[in-house]
Amino acid sequence: MEDFVNGLNSILWSTPVIYICLAVGLLFSILTRFLQVRHIKDMFKLMFKGKSSEAGVSSFQALSISLSGRVGTGNIAGTATAIAMGGPGAVFWMWAIAFIGAGTSFVESTLAQIYKVKKEGIYRGGPAFYIEKGIGIKWFAILFAISALLAMALLMPGIQSNSIALAMDNAFGIDTRITGFVVIFLLALIIFGGVKRIATVAQYAVPFMAVGYMLVALIIIGFNIAELPSVIGLIVSSAFGADAAFGGIIGSAIAWGVKRGIYSNEAGQGTGPHAAAAAEVSHPAKQGLVQAAAVYIDTLLVCSATAFMILFTGMFNTVGADGKTMIKEGLPGVEAGPGFTQAAVETVLPGFGAGFVAISLFFFAFTTIMAYYYMAETNVAYLFKNAKWPTFILKFVLLGSTFYGAVKTATLAWALGDVGLGLMVWLNIIAILILAKPALIALKDYEAQKKQGLDPVFNSTKLGIKNADYWADGYQEEKEKVS
Repeated sequence: MEDFVNGLNSILWSTPVIYICLAVGLLFSILTRFLQVRHIKDMFKLMFKGKSSEAGVSSFQALSISLSGRVGTGNIAGTATAIAMGGPGAVFWMWAIAFIGAGTSFVESTLAQIYKVKKEGIYRGGPAFYIEKGIGIKWFAILFAISALLAMALLMPGIQSNSIALAMDNAFGIDTRITGFVVIFLLALIIFGGVKRIATVAQYAVPFMAVGYMLVALIIIGFNIAELPSVIGLIVSSAFGADAAFGGIIGSAIAWGVKRGIYSNEAGQGTGPHAAAAAEVSHPAKQGLVQAAAVYIDTLLVCSATAFMILFTGMFNTVGADGKTMIKEGLPGVEAGPGFTQAAVETVLPGFGAGFVAISLFFFAFTTIMAYYYMAETNVAYLFKNAKWPTFILKFVLLGSTFYGAVKTATLAWALGDVGLGLMVWLNIIAILILAKPALIALKDYEAQKKQGLDPVFNSTKLGIKNADYWADGYQEEKEKVS
């Protein structure tokens, strides 16, 4: 079984797949005329504009739910691994893929808004919905929903809770079972409160954890500010093979930077659109732009905070192209991962590193599990006409898998989780390539109305977009009582 799963993973997450994601991002960036540059002001301005309603959440709440899923253990461990395997130049390529991935994020999130539905009084949407309504292939949509449900409810939560439990045990000596109970107790309080409570917790927890993490990074950078020119120069020179020490691994720098960047910012994976569809906005492109900003926040801010802490202090190891020869050994015997960040913090704040990384991992991983639940619930809502009992069962399945992961490491679970996520990526990339036109039409319509000095309002009938039922008669604010 394990050999079969690993073999499937090697196909789903092979190097060509990573570069397909890169190519798709570049294609969408060109088709949208690099909206991530042209509309950067709107990307950040719009996230604070919308208000929640009886059926939907605000733009900022939707962004926060999305960031809950994006900002996870990968921002600490993933960034460290990229530096260990690709050198400092990998950071540049993580930045590059974030810039390009913003185009992909806009397309998939705008599609989620265009084809969203109101089910049991709540906005629902995401790849399963836009695959069925936009492409018209039911089995394709069901396959995505099942893959998402398998990954988000059963397999991935335990991986995150395991990171929390191990970090708490290493830093504070807390038994993993106690950590597991605490995590599922807090999680139950949130998920049994429904989408609104998830959105409320996310809008406070995500900014808190991100700002707190970046403040510590700024302290580390401040104490090593003299290294700024050399660190920036090292990142850029290593990215293009110009640095003497790291020049021989330029291929690894690109491969690991792109791979870890995609894993972290999730552009094209089909995860972000679930939250994007829940937003109460007058035009789909508005939330598409907000979700494009999420990619920047995840990689250019949070991942960069990890990278700078590690590089400014020199607390990292990098291996050569053969995977054995050590090019840089700043931390003898320490494996790539949270240990790099811990050591970096210790150089400036002795005795603080282990606790800081443990608490950071708790917030990063806990909010990720919370986002997993929301995505799983959305796909349950798609699969069942009456989702009341399936949703109730889902809650206990997710709590069970979360606790199991906290107390017992399962190598097979990691592999199975990657299979579920890999299937999501494949299916979603195919879908958004087929369905890109409505998103591009929405962008053009948004820009035309902005040029006229209007607050853009969407009308799918007028634009000739079929099966976008919610928008068929145009957006009317009185459709929902805005709170």
